[in-house]
Amino acid sequence: MASMEENFPRGGIQKKPTEGKTLNTKLERDNLFDVRHEEKSQKRKRSQKDQGKKKKFKADNIAAAKESFVTIEPLMIEALCEGMLLLGCIKEVSDYELVVSLPNGLSGFVPVTQISDAYNKLLSKQVAQGELLEDLNSLVDLYSPGTLVRCIVTTIEKSADGRRSVKLSIDPKKVNKGLNASALASGMLLSGVVSSVEDHGYLIDIGVSGTNAFLPRQKAQNYIKTVKRGSDLKIGQNLNCVVVEVKNEGRVVLLSIDRSEVASSLATERQNWSLSNLLPGLVVKARVQKVAPLGIKLSFLSFFTGIVDFMHMDPEKSTSYSPNQVVKACIISINPTSKVVRLTLRQAFLHPGGSPDQVSNDRIGAVVEESTVKAFYKQFGAVFELDDGTLAFARLKHLSKTRKSFKPGAFKAGCKHKCRIIDYSLMDEMCIVSLKYQIIEARFLQYQDIHTGDVVQGKVFALKPIGMQVKVTDAIKGLVPSMHLADVILKQPEKKYNIGDQVRCRVLECNPAGKKLILTLKKNLVQSKLPVLSNYEDAKPGLITHGFVVCAREFGCIVKFYNDVKGLVPKNELSSEPISCPDKVFHEGQVVKVMVLKCEPQQERLLLSFRLSSKPALDSKKECTPKKKQEVKYQIGEMVDVKVLKKKDNGLEVSVLEDEGNVIASIPTVHLSDFVATCKLLWHCLQEGDVLPRVMCLSDNGERIILSRKSAVISAVQEEQVVRSFSEIQPGMLLTGYVRNVMPFGVFVEFPFGVTGLAPKVSMSDKFVTDTKDHFVVGQTVIAKVMSIDEEKQRVLLNLKVSECSSGDSAAESFALLNQYFKEMKEIRNLLRRRGESSMTQGLCELVPGKELQLVVQDVKEDGSALFSGSCVTGLTVTATRYHLGDKKIIPGEKTKALVLHVDALSSKVYVSLREELLKRRAKQRLTENSQHYAIVQHIAEEFAVVSLETGQLAAIPIASHFNDTFRFDSEKLKVGQTISATLKAVKENDHGLLLAVQGSAKNNVFVRVRNESETALEEVLAAVKHSLSLGDVVTGTVKSVKPTHVTVAIDDKLTGSIHASRILDEVPIGSFPTFTLKAGQKVTARVVGGRDVNTHRYLPITHPHFTRSIPELSIRPSEIEGEVTAVLSRKEDSATKKLGLYSVGQTITCFVKKYNILKNWLEVEVAPDIRGRVPHLLLSLNTKVLKHPEKSFKNGQAISATVTGTGVTETNLYLSLTGIQSLEQGTITVGMVTKVTPHIGLTITLPGGKRGKVSIFHLSDTYTEDPLGDFKAGKIVRCYIISNENGKIQLSLRQSRLNPKSKSKVEDVEITCIKDVKKGQLVRGYVKSVTSSGVFFGLSPSLLGRILFQNVSPYFVQKHSLYEKYLPEGKLLTAKVLGVNAKEKHIELSLLPEDTGMPSILPESLGLPRYDAKEEKRQADDREKREQFKVKTKRRIRSSESEQEAKPKKRKICPTDENDSGIEVYYREEEEDDQEEEADKKKSKIRKPGEAPRLQVSVGFTWDEDMNAMDIPVLNQKEESSESEEEEDLHSKLKKQTKKEKELEKQKKEKELCKLEAALMDPSRQPQSADDFDRLVLSSPNSSILWLQYMAFHLQATEIEKARAVAERALKTISFREEQEKLNVWVALLNLENMYGTEETLMKVFERAIQYNEPLKVFQHLCDIYASSEKYKQAEELYHTMLKRFRQEKSVWLKYASFLLRQGQTEATHRLLDRALKALPTKEHVDVISRFAQLEFRSGDSEHAKALFESTLSSYPKRTDIWSIYIDIMIKHGSQKEVRDIFERVVHLSLAPKKMKFLFKRYLDYEKKFGTTESVLAVKRAALEYVETKSSLADI
Repeated sequence: MASMEENFPRGGIQKKPTEGKTLNTKLERDNLFDVRHEEKSQKRKRSQKDQGKKKKFKADNIAAAKESFVTIEPLMIEALCEGMLLLGCIKEVSDYELVVSLPNGLSGFVPVTQISDAYNKLLSKQVAQGELLEDLNSLVDLYSPGTLVRCIVTTIEKSADGRRSVKLSIDPKKVNKGLNASALASGMLLSGVVSSVEDHGYLIDIGVSGTNAFLPRQKAQNYIKTVKRGSDLKIGQNLNCVVVEVKNEGRVVLLSIDRSEVASSLATERQNWSLSNLLPGLVVKARVQKVAPLGIKLSFLSFFTGIVDFMHMDPEKSTSYSPNQVVKACIISINPTSKVVRLTLRQAFLHPGGSPDQVSNDRIGAVVEESTVKAFYKQFGAVFELDDGTLAFARLKHLSKTRKSFKPGAFKAGCKHKCRIIDYSLMDEMCIVSLKYQIIEARFLQYQDIHTGDVVQGKVFALKPIGMQVKVTDAIKGLVPSMHLADVILKQPEKKYNIGDQVRCRVLECNPAGKKLILTLKKNLVQSKLPVLSNYEDAKPGLITHGFVVCAREFGCIVKFYNDVKGLVPKNELSSEPISCPDKVFHEGQVVKVMVLKCEPQQERLLLSFRLSSKPALDSKKECTPKKKQEVKYQIGEMVDVKVLKKKDNGLEVSVLEDEGNVIASIPTVHLSDFVATCKLLWHCLQEGDVLPRVMCLSDNGERIILSRKSAVISAVQEEQVVRSFSEIQPGMLLTGYVRNVMPFGVFVEFPFGVTGLAPKVSMSDKFVTDTKDHFVVGQTVIAKVMSIDEEKQRVLLNLKVSECSSGDSAAESFALLNQYFKEMKEIRNLLRRRGESSMTQGLCELVPGKELQLVVQDVKEDGSALFSGSCVTGLTVTATRYHLGDKKIIPGEKTKALVLHVDALSSKVYVSLREELLKRRAKQRLTENSQHYAIVQHIAEEFAVVSLETGQLAAIPIASHFNDTFRFDSEKLKVGQTISATLKAVKENDHGLLLAVQGSAKNNVFVRVRNESETALEEVLAAVKHSLSLGDVVTGTVKSVKPTHVTVAIDDKLTGSIHASRILDEVPIGSFPTFTLKAGQKVTARVVGGRDVNTHRYLPITHPHFTRSIPELSIRPSEIEGEVTAVLSRKEDSATKKLGLYSVGQTITCFVKKYNILKNWLEVEVAPDIRGRVPHLLLSLNTKVLKHPEKSFKNGQAISATVTGTGVTETNLYLSLTGIQSLEQGTITVGMVTKVTPHIGLTITLPGGKRGKVSIFHLSDTYTEDPLGDFKAGKIVRCYIISNENGKIQLSLRQSRLNPKSKSKVEDVEITCIKDVKKGQLVRGYVKSVTSSGVFFGLSPSLLGRILFQNVSPYFVQKHSLYEKYLPEGKLLTAKVLGVNAKEKHIELSLLPEDTGMPSILPESLGLPRYDAKEEKRQADDREKREQFKVKTKRRIRSSESEQEAKPKKRKICPTDENDSGIEVYYREEEEDDQEEEADKKKSKIRKPGEAPRLQVSVGFTWDEDMNAMDIPVLNQKEESSESEEEEDLHSKLKKQTKKEKELEKQKKEKELCKLEAALMDPSRQPQSADDFDRLVLSSPNSSILWLQYMAFHLQATEIEKARAVAERALKTISFREEQEKLNVWVALLNLENMYGTEETLMKVFERAIQYNEPLKVFQHLCDIYASSEKYKQAEELYHTMLKRFRQEKSVWLKYASFLLRQGQTEATHRLLDRALKALPTKEHVDVISRFAQLEFRSGDSEHAKALFESTLSSYPKRTDIWSIYIDIMIKHGSQKEVRDIFERVVHLSLAPKKMKFLFKRYLDYEKKFGTTESVLAVKRAALEYVETKSSLADI
């Protein structure tokens, strides 16, 4: 019996009463068999406690017995019934229905008629009127996928094939039918639909009869802004509403849809939910009753039970549920028949108003090769983990093809299977998968998989008058219109097609969104091999394709293609012969072959032709015609479409299509493309009759028209980056042109519009130019920089150097070139594919790099390369180089696999590779743009190189970085097999099968030539001439050429010698260039000091046998010519090391710059002809600017002073330094290069000499930042301060205060070197280190960590520590307050609480977490009301508690704070312990442990005791005690020494103090005098901005700026979001504070935040006022300009700016402003604006101009009495009496309405009574009388 009671369904388990007490809780019993009406429930409730011992119904016992055997299982479609309530998620939205995802993979649909009554009325009205209604919005406008809705099952229909269709409704009247007016309670979360839009809010239909629900506008603003579906709610919009207030017994209900209120709503017992009105979507707190394999059984709302199936358990906690655990759950279904309530524990549903996770559309249909079984449920299916870590579910029927073939053993946990994602269940947040082979292999799974032009197989399943319905798959159905059933229109299609027939169709149109599929069965269309034309953009002139005629009229034929693309075939293009009646020749539905002549995609206009072959052979008459027609001039830059007439050797002869082929023009071959190689290929591929679109006219002289296809030139003309005449040219311009001629002295470049310039040989290239023809070819596209112009001779000098003409971003420019090249190659490929004349051409089009081929070895050549053949490469030459054969030894006739590397269409060559690393198939990795990769060069083409990445994919990298980058030395050229660094730019393979990349770093700069070390830059090859010179001979010669490091001297006609830079002067000035002291042609006398080998350039001793064939090394030093020659160069070869031995470490020498080697990162220098040196990068300078660009700082041949640091491993190199020998001692400042960036730790820096040092994140800057390492990357040069150098570990600092101590820059975050630097109460900043179970560890310096206990992290109570990890990630920058320092144990306790730091709480308020002090604050408020009546009693208790405390001083100890401590001391008033607790409370405030933070004392006797010492009462004034420890000692000593009488007196004294304190605290007139007083005030009135501003002013008086800022931030967080004006007041105060005490930067930050949280216009206006009042007129003016752009439609902005200008005396500027205002503002505002401007002018500006404004306005609008009245008022104040009377006289003679005239006469009369005479008063009266008589006489007539 007991077990049956325990399992009783829906009744819940009643708690056993405790001993001696009875449980009086009234619960609404809602059991399964209770059939009594709700009206009688009250009586039943009252009598329930008296019936506790009565017998239960028999039915109850049966139900209870059944309950114990209820199984937890997923919701099946068979379990759905009418009236069942479900929570669903909108999956798809169409015009007529909503498709809704239901729990457990089910789905249903909501017809458009099941939204609400109000929406149905609008629908009916629209149908009746037959026109669109403004108020009626479509479902697409009202609903979006991912929205959760409450729905009810209305019907379940079963189709012929057994499928069930679930029809739903979201009509509140049906969903909320269980609710009545009396059941409504505040806090309830209901679903409602907008039924009407009113002025102040919205009427909401919540489906409860007799109840009117109203939603105020302010409660909807937050939701409207977030949803972004317009500025207003719309009728028919479904909303989640929280009941805010219930009035008049439920007849009126106020609602809120504020997202934060909805998200935090929770169903509670107070809301009186019953099973009859329980709703899906309610979030409840539940208790786990039972955990089963298939789910969990829960109890909630005291007496309900529900189940959670395995699909709705939280995936992160699915194994951690245990009985009696309290969880948060959401109701997802209620079955009215079985009374089963289903819930979900998934996080997405636990915050109402949210939406579940969605999956990308491209994921649906994806095949997952390996999915792992997570769990198998034998009756339902299996849960899998997919490759991306997400979970998926497969129903039992989708695990195998048939039930018989199903093997449960294959679905054990961990087994892997191939599956396909067939759907995504939004309500389960799971993919639905299938393991069926036929589904995995299916070509089409959903409408999105079908593309226009696809040929599909289908089955006929219906014949209708409009056409035939075909089933492609079970889920995809299409329609074949009647016209498309055959090539001819069928009158009786049923004779040709039967239901069930298999048909082969082609897709004409596919609309996945509308699930619309149109097919054709026309044989000519289905079997067509021509390209599919499915959009206007693809309709390129010359395209030949199939279409079908839809209309034939006298003007021609309209032909339709795929996707409703239509075009016109004009009458003259129907045939070569004239056709008079097209409708008789062509019929509707006829399939025709057409050629595109012209297309305008924007206008969707398409011009076609049935004449597919053009006849270029023209007779003599036709040839004459074009010449006559060529009088029509084409403008340069005009775009035309042309047809190829004839191919010539130097180009193409074409006809312009716009002029029907009558105008003949030519395109030179070099103008077919920007790329020389593409020009040749395109000329080769084009044939007569081909159409070339978008060709630009380059020149037209009346006789000959030259056209160009160069995209760079076309872009330059279209973007106006050209010069049209010589007069427009300016030096420094960058112009795009093409090479006109190449001469030995330079290159002539021509630009569009005929301007020509010369690039001399010296300005052609960054490299040495030997032969100009090696660098440029005629017709090549170039970008030239204008260097100078000669206006007299009309000459332009140009520069073609890449360094001058490049933008500087070589990677972007080279990628743009590569992209353009492949774009043009794609056009050529499409041209060949369209033509498809031969199998070879087709094969060429199909071959792309990366494709694997089966080939047969044809021949192996002597050089190691091989030729191949195969069926797929017929007619093509297939070759592989020796490198690409790898290690394979192949023989002719052998079959092998090969990978295509490159296809050369011009020569019909295919380059392949047999290397294993390329053929090996690897899983494609996800690549990201701009990622760096190592790549191996596999093939080098003319414009690009093919490289292989480490992922196995092929990529193309450009060879040229710029149009002008055309020449490379052999050492610079890429070589096959070379490893380079590549940066990916396009991660998807293009049509050529390649990814696009650029060469990696700047180190591979194309402008620098890489030479051997022994080679001299720009050196001529000197001939080896036998001579008889010996050491010491004096010779005379002529300087032949001067180079940076040596001079070439012609000794005689044949013999040439060399003078090194070190052999010119005895004393070389540092920084000079010795070689430049000599000039070419100068005679010199020199002495032979050695010889150099011609081939190796090595220096030879004079005893060497080949010395007489060497190049003599000479010297012109005066000391060497006059004195004796030291035989330095006469030593033996093997003694080179001894030469270096002459130099010692630390010696200073003079050397000469040879070059900076950017690959090796060192400066190469020459010390002597045979001794060279290297200066490492970091030893070049201590100046970081020099180190960033060393190549710019050191010029070739420059003499520099260096210090020897050692000799190299090689025998001819010295290691040198330009900064001396670096000492890495503590306190030294040096330079270094960042080599590694370690997140959250710091930097690794390479120092001079190769040593490495570490920089902590605390030493990167004097001011800590959120992302301290963001500014650093590998390779950056920095200055460093060496903090320490111990045991080889070097610690560095980059702080400016260390590097430049004299600068006295602001140090915001002071260095903390040891624990002594940390003081209690100090505010410190640092970075989060980690979050552990014992607290948050906080880094203060590299060696110091502080700990923050969880109660000191946030004022909110947090159960899950994972929440801390989310909001306190490693490396987060925070401000903390030091609570205590234990120097011995090196423990530092910190706090992040807002009251300690003045910063916002770490955990946002929006999380809805409970505060530590929430309960205590409430209790304190309740007790405050009772304080008065218990005042006397309280005093007695205090007295008695003191005496008891004296007797037992150690009864209660203050426990140290532990981890679980909440941070708040709470004392409860119990009868036995009241006195002791109050005394302990007082002592706790006085005797506090060192390092312990002040605690919030929540007691009921009186308010916070910390404030006692802060009160300004004479009795309480005490001296500050030195420390807490001293205070403690004094207290103990007093307790020991005092006598009994003294103790009694002290008690009385304390009692008097307490009485005075209470009286002072209760005095309403008392002014706050301390921060604690203000804290008390703002707690009592948190929404009062005046109090907060006074609090800020209190801190500002003490110049505590930071505290004032902190108060402002607290205010902004505390003041309710509804109090907009109060918040704005605080924002304005904060802006004022920053303006007065902050910087411009801090002011702007506050301003930007203020704009986000307030109405922007108000914030702008306030800041303008602040600027103006603080006399920052310039800033104010700039801000006004911004306002005029942003709020140009706001009249107040213009007026405010005008007032500001007038106050500054800028009258003229105000006049101009009025003109601008009238242009910007709507016309209806003009009169008012002019009037207001005139008023401002009267007050502050030009009164005459103001009068003129009034007069001009009134002349245009004479009947505007309001303007007259304003004018009169102002003139009374500022004008003379005569002027005023003149105005009145004009006014009273106007022809206005009698009421207006009466008003004006009265004004006139009042004026005269005040300022006039009796006569003038009478005159006004007479005028009024005359007006009345005139009106009456007119009326009589």
